[in-house]
Amino acid sequence: MKTWSSVPLPYVPGTPRALRLYDTATGQVRPTTPGKTARMYVCGITPYDATHLGHAATYLAFDLVNRVWRDSGHTVHYVQNVTDIDDPLLERAERDQDDWVVLGLRETALFREDMEALRVLPPKQFVGAVESIPEIVEVISKLLAHGAAYRADDPEYPDIYFDRSATGRFGYESNYDGETMAKFFAERGGDPDRPGKRDPLDALLWRAARRGEPSWESELGPGRPGWHIECSAIAVNRLGMGFDVQGGGSDLIFPHHEYSAAHAEALSGEHPFARHYVHSGMIGLDGEKMSKSRGNLVFVSRLRADGVDPNAIRLALFAGHYRSDRSWTDDLLTTAQQRLARWREAATLPAGPEADDTVARLRDHLADDLDTVNAMRAIDAWADEALRQGGRDTGAPGLIRVAVDALLGVEL
Repeated sequence: MKTWSSVPLPYVPGTPRALRLYDTATGQVRPTTPGKTARMYVCGITPYDATHLGHAATYLAFDLVNRVWRDSGHTVHYVQNVTDIDDPLLERAERDQDDWVVLGLRETALFREDMEALRVLPPKQFVGAVESIPEIVEVISKLLAHGAAYRADDPEYPDIYFDRSATGRFGYESNYDGETMAKFFAERGGDPDRPGKRDPLDALLWRAARRGEPSWESELGPGRPGWHIECSAIAVNRLGMGFDVQGGGSDLIFPHHEYSAAHAEALSGEHPFARHYVHSGMIGLDGEKMSKSRGNLVFVSRLRADGVDPNAIRLALFAGHYRSDRSWTDDLLTTAQQRLARWREAATLPAGPEADDTVARLRDHLADDLDTVNAMRAIDAWADEALRQGGRDTGAPGLIRVAVDALLGVEL
């Protein structure tokens, strides 16, 4: 699948910092320890709607991970999927009397445009579920052969399920108790009441063909893949086991990331699937949860159409810590626009106060679990001083422009 165009990543003078990130599995902020090539998998969109600010906040957070690693000299092998076949896509297409393929292609194209406008560094590999079906089938076949999967006791629809007891470690990623797992499984695409399963929390691997639904012929019989196995197959086949970061929104902690890890670990016999499980918070609107059911989503494309500078959108979303649930408001955007204008004014002065220490603080804060709040305060302090009393360092404004571009992804 086609990815989007990148932006130049300038070199920043000075000493880079090693990145530390909060790991959901251990509940601790720990150093990331990539080799020469850092490996990251971030779960992508199900393309049945445009890119909203919750999506944007997630992909901007992992764009910072990418940038901090690159600043430290790592090559980054970044993989992202697109779930271009799943129930939500089919349901939206039926509701709108649209072709599900056309809907998926259209919304994926808009997502690429939004990511490019937001200056998100593109993944090395941008992989659709549909194009991955042969490798997903192979993985499911191996899980069946290993005894980690089984067919439901249903002669009409012999769906294939994962046995969640297969690894003996199920639950280590989310650390949720059984009651919480059951609640989220039912709410987030699971089918706990499906007859013929061994355990209500066993997750679907392969959905046998139903009348009126798209399906693919395979050695498993006609059907289509479940959600979690898609990411397991795509990630392991491109990054291997034990890659550095698996990322996504906090709503993916369970069931999606728990099962993605369990599938891969049952298949490989290796642990862990990823060294860090990293999750971004949810974005609300004016204090209310932002959701499709409420009809209160704010779309990146709409903001762009209204003339909002994507750099201001970045700064607005960076005004809260990436792991925190937070709200989008008109005041938040206004403050970001004012901040952007102030930074740009200061960064175009012929000279300014010395900036080396500011860049060091910017690096320190971003390396500390992506502390954008204090990172931006460091730039604020330099800009305020530059605008208030100027300075004699003719190279300082250029250094600030380069650092803010490379590390925060904001063009001044």
